[in-house]
Amino acid sequence: MENYGLFTKTISLENMGIKNATVKYQLSPDELHDITIEKGMGVESSTGALAVNTGEFTGRSPQDRFIVKDSITEDKVWWGNINLPFDSDKFEALYNKVTDYLSGKELYVRDSYVCADPNYRLNVRVVTEYPWSNLFCYNMFLRPEDSELEDFSADWHVVCAPGFKADPAVDGTRQSNFAILDFTRKIALIGGTGYTGEMKKGIFSALNFILPVYENTLPMHCSANVGEDGDTAIFFGLSGTGKTTLSADPDRKLIGDDEHGWTNENTVFNFEGGCYAKVINLTEENEPDIYHAIKRGAILENVIFEEGSNVVDYEDISITQNTRVSYPIYHIDNIQPGSIGKNPKNIFFLTADAFGVLPPISKLTPGQAAYHFISGYTAKVAGTEAGVNEPQPNFSACFGAPFMPLHPTKYAEMLSKKMKDAGVNVWLVNTGWTGGPYGTGSRMKLKYTRAMITAALNGELDNVDYTTHEVFGLAKPQSCPNVPSEVLNPRNTWEDKEAYDAKAHELAAAFRKNFAKFEEFANEEILAGAPLA
Repeated sequence: MENYGLFTKTISLENMGIKNATVKYQLSPDELHDITIEKGMGVESSTGALAVNTGEFTGRSPQDRFIVKDSITEDKVWWGNINLPFDSDKFEALYNKVTDYLSGKELYVRDSYVCADPNYRLNVRVVTEYPWSNLFCYNMFLRPEDSELEDFSADWHVVCAPGFKADPAVDGTRQSNFAILDFTRKIALIGGTGYTGEMKKGIFSALNFILPVYENTLPMHCSANVGEDGDTAIFFGLSGTGKTTLSADPDRKLIGDDEHGWTNENTVFNFEGGCYAKVINLTEENEPDIYHAIKRGAILENVIFEEGSNVVDYEDISITQNTRVSYPIYHIDNIQPGSIGKNPKNIFFLTADAFGVLPPISKLTPGQAAYHFISGYTAKVAGTEAGVNEPQPNFSACFGAPFMPLHPTKYAEMLSKKMKDAGVNVWLVNTGWTGGPYGTGSRMKLKYTRAMITAALNGELDNVDYTTHEVFGLAKPQSCPNVPSEVLNPRNTWEDKEAYDAKAHELAAAFRKNFAKFEEFANEEILAGAPLA
């Protein structure tokens, strides 16, 4: 065993079952960047960022995500087609095969942590087969001070072996790739896929169990920022709905772009130390903060360069529509120190409505807020999951069902209580289609969405006239600064009004069908938040 990097601490992986590894511990971003290029595993873009190809998998593979079913999880996890059970003995055998595979190899080890609030901190040791996977974890997890490394003790381990292929017939997996959480052993085990998001989402899923079960803290798939007056805004939404883009506001300080906790002390803290943003069609004009964050230390995934250069063509989706960049949060200038906010005042549910019928912004009653949170409607955006090649209407409870081990109503109850206690305004924002459904209409202009959110944050929608959506019962503002009034009423944007009505009723029926499985858990207030027709 050898030790590299700036630190003198000796790291042994023997206690993890990994023997005779050449350990490169706590390497700097520059070192990992250079090693990746030296090994021919990546190239440097014109802005200095590292560009890599994640291989066969360019998105998560939700059918290959498992949770070990044992005494901790058996009665608490919401088992089904999202949380797939894995046998404890099978995990033990597979883990041993992975550690045997990693033994004798050159490995990259990083000590990090998640949860910016020190009261909820969870130490994570990451062991990766590839240097760029380790750089991703430097960016995405929180970075301990040098002085904290001497006595570092890991609460959880992430083991990532993209080159290891499972044998489904023997190992109990569906196919050769897998991402498995074991809450007894406190391990996230990932193999057969180079897609870095599996590491990030593995730890997120673990926190989505740990925080509500043991800490009475609500975990949220959301971004968050803070205004000059100290008011916190929360943005829920699945991939591709605008969490990262809309929370990066030049007039507000960013807490984080994807995963947060909401405590009993009414504070909101970031789980992470970085951002993982989609870069499809990225432009400096529309998303300047993200655009300028793509510099040395950042990792671009599955992008294509312009011919004969190392300039990224963000419109080229020949590998995947799920092109992404990972960067440490300090690449953004306007960030909240400590990544903690207080005094939540506005919550935005972001949805990319592929039907093109939901208003671009509407104000929700408490019952509607709970109903839409449990429903979690959006469209699956092409490329974010294996096998999804075009947007599909999709319901994902709590705007993050793929990462939620508990029953959705557990999270909804916690959110509903916090909403009422804090007196927040809740808004449903359609960042999806207008003027028709996907394939006919067009995507909502980003500048209009930004203007509507700014108006909501500034209280400029408090005293305007509202009308009620005839199908969904949502309160639609009839005016908004810097937004044409006809945009605010989606029916007006369709040439064929009867086609709009039919599509609206079709989507409402889909809402009701989806919610049927939650009805027995919902009170009258929540049930009253359903579509009217």
